[in-house]
Amino acid sequence: MASLTPVAVLADEEPAPVDQHELSQMMQSEGAAKAFLWAFDAGDELTEFSFDAARGVGANIGEGRRFTRVPRADLADPSEWASHFPKREGGANATSFIACHNAPIANGAGDVAVNVLVDPAHTGDPTIYLERNTLPLFALGIPQRLAEEISADLYRQRDAAQQVACISGRTSVQLESKGVDYGTLILTRVSKDPCSVETDSSGLSGIDRDLVIKPFGWKGNHATIRAFTRNAAHNELGLQAVELVGDQDGDFDGVVNELTVGDVTALTIYMAALERPVTKIELADLGLIDLSGSERTDILAGEALFAQTGCTSCHTPAMSFREAVFKEPSETPGFFDSSFPDGTDPNNHGLNNVNAITFNLAGDQPNNRIKLLDGSIQHLGAAQQNAEGKPVARWYTDFKRHDMGSDLADPDNPLGLGASMFLTRSLAGVGATGPWLHDGRATTLQEAIMSHAGEASDSTTAYKHLSESEQTKIVAFLKNLTIYKSLEE
Repeated sequence: MASLTPVAVLADEEPAPVDQHELSQMMQSEGAAKAFLWAFDAGDELTEFSFDAARGVGANIGEGRRFTRVPRADLADPSEWASHFPKREGGANATSFIACHNAPIANGAGDVAVNVLVDPAHTGDPTIYLERNTLPLFALGIPQRLAEEISADLYRQRDAAQQVACISGRTSVQLESKGVDYGTLILTRVSKDPCSVETDSSGLSGIDRDLVIKPFGWKGNHATIRAFTRNAAHNELGLQAVELVGDQDGDFDGVVNELTVGDVTALTIYMAALERPVTKIELADLGLIDLSGSERTDILAGEALFAQTGCTSCHTPAMSFREAVFKEPSETPGFFDSSFPDGTDPNNHGLNNVNAITFNLAGDQPNNRIKLLDGSIQHLGAAQQNAEGKPVARWYTDFKRHDMGSDLADPDNPLGLGASMFLTRSLAGVGATGPWLHDGRATTLQEAIMSHAGEASDSTTAYKHLSESEQTKIVAFLKNLTIYKSLEE
């Protein structure tokens, strides 16, 4: 059995591990703005850095190797792939975060060449491996903050219904937030003093029984950027966060403490505060690109047709914020760790609500502050405002899982969420972040639309019945949803 021995090498501008206690102290002594920008810059460095063996990248796959693109449940000797903890789903298959997120620019999506294969159940059977395409990282604070507000709404509605059930004996409540229906709860009193209520959650629509909206992962199985990041770091890079494994060497590569608690905080803040996706119409209105009158007309017509065919029933165009301040850690139940996966208390690592790193999604993002010809500054990276002046996210999702039909179904269902069930993919930036669908099978947006089935069958049928010119206009609208990065920074 081959073992791995890390070899220290000199690296240019290697980012030092982030100390969470020092970051929290900075927040207290120098203020929220300074701590936020420092964390953002640290996350930027960590995202772009190509880690080496001395920093713990890769894992002891077996056979003397650190990386594999194919899950290796067959390598089950002590310290090999199948013996790693937490249980390995795939990889490791990259040396940097940015290696997987590079299309059309850094922090973007990934080509099919960087698709990952995962075998969560360690079947060793390639016929039921799951394949996943890489989604972009832009402005991830937006979906998390919206998910927090939606969950808080659902909690309040459930709790109010519990009080009614305690009085009347039985009630039902239709759960709704930000214009989206999340199904029904039926609550029945089973004892009076003290009141105890039994909840029937079989009528929920596209969400879990805990009512926590989970906006990350193709299956919608992660509530926070932090949880998604430490999971991806473990599986794709073989970088094991301290909060995941403690001071143990769970991937047997000879290195411990590969990502500090502060590192994960910095990565979370960086991805949360990246610039938002934009539209071609926005860019043209600012004089940043040329857009002909006919192109603008086609985009606007396509937007109307997109709604007409029923696509907006799942791809909800816009949701407004009640409070646009992102906090790491969050204060919303379900969106912070009461204990880390390794069993330790986040407070003991310096991570708590009192010293949370905060920023405003409506204006604090560092990127895409554009100086216009008249000398004014347009903050294109910040959340937009609606007609009432409230921050709004044009994220084009309902944050629910939907049945996409048998043709798109996974060959296995290891999470128990349904092989054909997928979270509504946000369309923010979709025009520039192909290929499309969970495994990247669609090389064009039209292919992606035509592949929709299951709950989307009526919309797909409506699209097919449009004229070729009308279909082209819908695609033009989707291509209008794009990514822009200022070169001025």
